[in-house]
Amino acid sequence: MTATAETSPMGFDKALFDQWFDERFQHKMDEREANHIPSMTIISTKGTLDMAYPPFILASTAAALGWDVTVFFTFYGLDLLKKKLDLKVSPLGNPAMPMKMPMGPEWLRKANLPIPNVLMAGIPGFETAATGMMKEKGVASIEELRELALEAEVKMVACQMTVDLFGHEKSDFIDGISEWVGAASFLPIAQKADVNLFI
Repeated sequence: MTATAETSPMGFDKALFDQWFDERFQHKMDEREANHIPSMTIISTKGTLDMAYPPFILASTAAALGWDVTVFFTFYGLDLLKKKLDLKVSPLGNPAMPMKMPMGPEWLRKANLPIPNVLMAGIPGFETAATGMMKEKGVASIEELRELALEAEVKMVACQMTVDLFGHEKSDFIDGISEWVGAASFLPIAQKADVNLFI
């Protein structure tokens, strides 16, 4: 049989084959999308009370939605994995952070009270006061959020290099840590993730 534009040298209709292939390919792609489990990695680098909330809230929420979540705790973020937490808010150097009163009349509780850095640095106990105000808001504690994330099977990964650098002892940390690894082991996980966040 002589080949034409519509017929292949093997004797089958190319247009029909192309249609079949396109439909089959689309079916496989839809199937792959339906079976895909979204994944997210978070790099947690900060150990203050206000910066402890984002990684645990985002991780536990994503895990509750069925995502595969890994959080890599490095440098000061490692403090969030310690058994004993003593986290504070540091308003110094954060002029965008308004101070809101946890008590008093409603107009005072709603008012933004920007405090100059010179006062935050010069008033003894200001950091403790700011920490107390944040805790008075009645939100879940970091311990509770961390436990929630662990129950949702969030993988908590500790940076071994930072542990060695800061002279930490593994006994200072919670039992729920999945791995003690370096960046070289974490990066392949991040490379394959759908979402990567740096906090």
